[in-house]
Amino acid sequence: ELKEKKHRVEDALSATRAAVEEGIVPGGGVALVNAVESLKDLKLEQEDAQIGVNIVRKALTEPMKKIVENAGKDGSVVVETVRQKQAEASNKHIGFNVLTEEYGDMVELGVIDPAKVTRGALENAASIAAMILTTEALVTDIPEPAGAAPAMPQGGGMY
Repeated sequence: ELKEKKHRVEDALSATRAAVEEGIVPGGGVALVNAVESLKDLKLEQEDAQIGVNIVRKALTEPMKKIVENAGKDGSVVVETVRQKQAEASNKHIGFNVLTEEYGDMVELGVIDPAKVTRGALENAASIAAMILTTEALVTDIPEPAGAAPAMPQGGGMY
């Protein structure tokens, strides 16, 4: 328990340092969903490059979807509702707070991420994707076949 608390304090200190270095962005995946907008009108001549842009646009919504789905809600519906509410209010900070199950300004609600962490996560994901695409082999675990269910225990004379 003490190690867990120490780890949480270290994480908080690291996040605070990162926030001081590069600032904050609305949390809960809002900043990444907003980044999709900057790619909306990007048209590239090379078909492969355009496919890559389309993949990134789709991938940018996945963190918010996953956060929402982990809270038991429909991620796709929430992402579209967030976009709608942002447009209606002309406020790019609007997101979905899974703890209260309410839409609102994530910065005002205190749901924030260090910009450095968000940027780093996106850069790392792009790096890994590029490595996978350029590697001719990929190492993965082979799933083990599910074994037969164990036999039911005997009733011990009970009928």
